[in-house]
Amino acid sequence: MPVSRRRRCARVAATAAAAVLTALAVAPTAPARAAARSPEGLFLTVSGSGGAWIRGVLLECPDTRHVHPHGTAACDALTWARGDLNALRGDPHACTKEYDPVTVTASGEWRGGPVEWHKTFATLCTMDAATGPVFRF
Repeated sequence: MPVSRRRRCARVAATAAAAVLTALAVAPTAPARAAARSPEGLFLTVSGSGGAWIRGVLLECPDTRHVHPHGTAACDALTWARGDLNALRGDPHACTKEYDPVTVTASGEWRGGPVEWHKTFATLCTMDAATGPVFRF
């Protein structure tokens, strides 16, 4: 008994969808591939409240590929803080009082040691004042 055209199309669509989902589940993401090939780098992210937006960049020191827009300054800040993101000098300046939280993360390796760090700030301004050039991207 022949299979109807509608069933064949549905079967092909289901097979294609399954193949895409399997590929996505198995294939590493671009940040994971970038972090895997960079033993001496940090993958940095900044995300808005409720995950409304997210930005990320790979920071390698020295910043020879110029991926981070302030790579040299960010590397200098991390070197001064000895890789401790809680010890960053930042760039203190006045910020308004509205609350629009942002979360920053850093994961990877710094000077041979693993780094897994995250922190939430009240606004982008307070984040910038606390972390300086590291998360300016």
